[in-house]
Amino acid sequence: MSARCCASWATRRAGPGIVDRIRRLDEPARDARMETRPARARGPAPELRETMPVLSVIGTQWGDEGKGKILDLIAERADVVVRYQGGANAGHTVVVGQEKFVFHLLPSGILHPGKRNVIANGVVLDAGQLLEEIDGFEKRGIAIRGRLFVSAAAHLVFPYHKALDRASEGVKGGTKIGTTGRGIGPAYADKIARTGLRVGDLYDKRFRDRLEANVAEKNRMLQGMYGAEPLVFEKILDEYVGYAERLKPFVCDTFHLLREALDAGEYLFIEGAQGILLDVDFGTYPFVTSSNSSALGIAAGTGIPPNRIGEVIGVAKAYTTRVGEGPFPTELPPAEADALRKKGEEFGATTGRPCCCGWFDGVATRFAMEVNGVAALALTKLDTLSGYDALQVCTGYEIDGRTTDRFPCGDVPLDRVRPVYERLAGWREPLTGLRRFDDLPEAARDYIDFIEDFVRVRATIVSVGPARDQTIRR
Repeated sequence: MSARCCASWATRRAGPGIVDRIRRLDEPARDARMETRPARARGPAPELRETMPVLSVIGTQWGDEGKGKILDLIAERADVVVRYQGGANAGHTVVVGQEKFVFHLLPSGILHPGKRNVIANGVVLDAGQLLEEIDGFEKRGIAIRGRLFVSAAAHLVFPYHKALDRASEGVKGGTKIGTTGRGIGPAYADKIARTGLRVGDLYDKRFRDRLEANVAEKNRMLQGMYGAEPLVFEKILDEYVGYAERLKPFVCDTFHLLREALDAGEYLFIEGAQGILLDVDFGTYPFVTSSNSSALGIAAGTGIPPNRIGEVIGVAKAYTTRVGEGPFPTELPPAEADALRKKGEEFGATTGRPCCCGWFDGVATRFAMEVNGVAALALTKLDTLSGYDALQVCTGYEIDGRTTDRFPCGDVPLDRVRPVYERLAGWREPLTGLRRFDDLPEAARDYIDFIEDFVRVRATIVSVGPARDQTIRR
């Protein structure tokens, strides 16, 4: 297994607004310990705006932060749940009672009756995968029809995108990226090249001719550049004509749907895929996804104006993992990484690939908080760290003999940095049965406090297990 991976997160403190919106009615508004704590070095953040009806949840690492559970918890309070970027290369896992649900394209609000769920224009849609997901959820008694809305402006993923994704891996500038092979990069490339086909094109009389031209062009690339087998146009056409018929009840103009919801004062919840360190602009390029997985992509991916996008909750694991290729400053030695991987069941939700595992990277996390404008932190999988006598948090990078607490943003390759650690006490007690912050072992509370102080964002949600109720709300 590759020993190359990485982590990231970053800044700003939260007031009580988000906490009030997502806590249960019988819970206290603020934790007494936080009320008496002195202000952070940079001073308190402004109060969160209660009138802003948009909330988003963004991963602050390389994905697999445990967003699925947090998305599910918050979606319960929303009127409309919106997926704004990425494709079927992402995966969220939600545990409800004894059942486990794995999401790839469906928004997380689908598990909550009465919620409208939108796949917006920024997503690249694998129609076959979406329909398979719909079928699977409906067989388990989850109603989809009348609750799912798919943007006619979302671009489609075709078999030639997947074929090119697989064939080109390892020859992309001489670098192996660690792609999932789901065709995401090539689909976004066609979108930018203005040769892509969108969901609405399935119902246009020119669809056949445009698809035929695309297949011919991609076959020339597959055969001439990679020596791969050509694809059969008629087979692809028949497949997508079938998809068009089944997708038709869900397809609509999601821009105006979201606009009307905003104007009506409805509560919109925006969910992202992957994490900010896989963002095509601010991630660890070139080991990234092909879209803006940060909060910066929300406006373009939904049509919601920037001035109407509200607060951001950042999700971070209590340690760090990464799937695929790329540098990973805080990665543990193989034996220690393997033990943490098994304990935390750290395998990619989409591919099943084993995750690289390492200590919490405060430098990268603080960067993620800054880029996303995070107002509150959801810290997940704290329970996995039970049993350690000591823990470490990366508080600086050593680069060519110089130490900095700034995350390199394109100026220095991340594989040149060496982590600088702060050692903290661990704890032995199990956490999965705890529901109040003050019931946590002192060392666990101190660990959370240290992370909050370093990244300058308050942890308003602490997850101590995969189930919905294994959650501490502050």
